[in-house]
Amino acid sequence: MSIDVVDLRNFYGQRLGVVARRFVGRGIRSLWRDAAGQRVLGIGYATPYLGLFREEAERCLAFMPAGQGVVKWPTSKPALSALVDENDLPLPDNAVDRVLLVHGLEMTNDPATLLREVWRVLAAGGRLLAVVPNRRGLWARMDTTPFGHGRPYSRTQINQLLRETWFTPTGWSEALYVPPIARGWFLRSAVAWERTGATLSAPFAGVHLVEATKQVYRAIPARREKRRLVPALEPVLTPSPGGAVRAFQIHRD
Repeated sequence: MSIDVVDLRNFYGQRLGVVARRFVGRGIRSLWRDAAGQRVLGIGYATPYLGLFREEAERCLAFMPAGQGVVKWPTSKPALSALVDENDLPLPDNAVDRVLLVHGLEMTNDPATLLREVWRVLAAGGRLLAVVPNRRGLWARMDTTPFGHGRPYSRTQINQLLRETWFTPTGWSEALYVPPIARGWFLRSAVAWERTGATLSAPFAGVHLVEATKQVYRAIPARREKRRLVPALEPVLTPSPGGAVRAFQIHRD
């Protein structure tokens, strides 16, 4: 289900991709205003947005799923990206403070397992920010952009999935109200589209941006074990005075 990393890189190099990066990045920054001293991990194809935090974060890493492929990031400095199994991240428990999930949740075949692995590597009180295509938006209906691939989600579906995987949603935002039309003359009106959609809280935004925190204490259903009665000793056969054989159960005091 994953889209190839070369196609992702090419999209963000085009004018429509530049516009998407601008508006989605603005939404990410509005939810995460400061990451100073934080350990930030990007999963999926988050590199177009990780640059927002690389200079201020203590550490910034980019993990790209094996089915997607990997590209070097950053291009002109020592690599901070790696090819990984998205369901078995090469990190110990509680290793990072924040996870930025972009082009990941909609592409995976097992979103619950991915989110539980994110839960594992997040520190106590850690924060997840997921960028997810909106099921009702135009971007999810057109496969000319990466947001048109994989499985889009409604807000209700995202909320339910996060709660099932031990996260508590704490913040919501939307982005990409501008239709995914790559014409230069149309993209010049992108700012107007974005402002109008945000002002009206229009339901057709291209992506949801949801922030969630890790639930450190979660309820675990109790199970009552069934007890099986076992004789203290096996029955023994003793002959009666009349010659008949009777069974007696010997019990321990």
